[in-house]
Amino acid sequence: MVNDEIQARAQKVAAGGAAVVVYGAVRRLIRSVLWPYFRLRETGRGNLPASGPVILAPVHRSNLDALLLAPLTRRHFRALAKESLFKVGPFAWLLAALGAFPVRRGSADRESIRAARSLLDGGSLLLVFPEGGRQTGDRIADLFDGTAYLAAKTGASVVPVGISGTEEAMPTGSRFPRPGRVCVAVGQPIPPPDRRAPRSVLREWTTTLTAGLQEAQDTAISLG
Repeated sequence: MVNDEIQARAQKVAAGGAAVVVYGAVRRLIRSVLWPYFRLRETGRGNLPASGPVILAPVHRSNLDALLLAPLTRRHFRALAKESLFKVGPFAWLLAALGAFPVRRGSADRESIRAARSLLDGGSLLLVFPEGGRQTGDRIADLFDGTAYLAAKTGASVVPVGISGTEEAMPTGSRFPRPGRVCVAVGQPIPPPDRRAPRSVLREWTTTLTAGLQEAQDTAISLG
């Protein structure tokens, strides 16, 4: 289970006023520096709900993915991050200020799921990579049912997001990003499954999310 002290510290930082200032400054920096650097093109930002619980569900091809999405909305993203990243003092504080909270990779950690549900119950915009870890290529990998579960239990709509170009700009193993075109396509929100939906329905809903994510990815590719 994720260390209780690590998660408590992350939640405390995220709830503080300094986090709002830091997040806003970083978002502006990304918009003014990274977007021009990658000649970023985007479409569909109007599909992002302005309020209420939302799960932002992008493809995952690079460590750049989450960073480049932040300027799409003025809403403060919350996101899952590897627990190990929160063991480095100043970096842990920055991660928490930017809305991240710790999870154990490859584990259905109950405390983390409970924290994610709490954020969504409070009306947050939560970023979740439904493919899990970083993938390669243009096709959507098999999705975990965790996104369906969170959506069903919290009533959050799910917004698929396609991202092209980040895999080439900063592939797995790369330490520094290379310049290149990045394109982002925000898809139509997908209503959540019923709160009491059986596992079979959650699987069907996950198939719908897979199709929506592939459509968004194809749109992002076409923008390039």
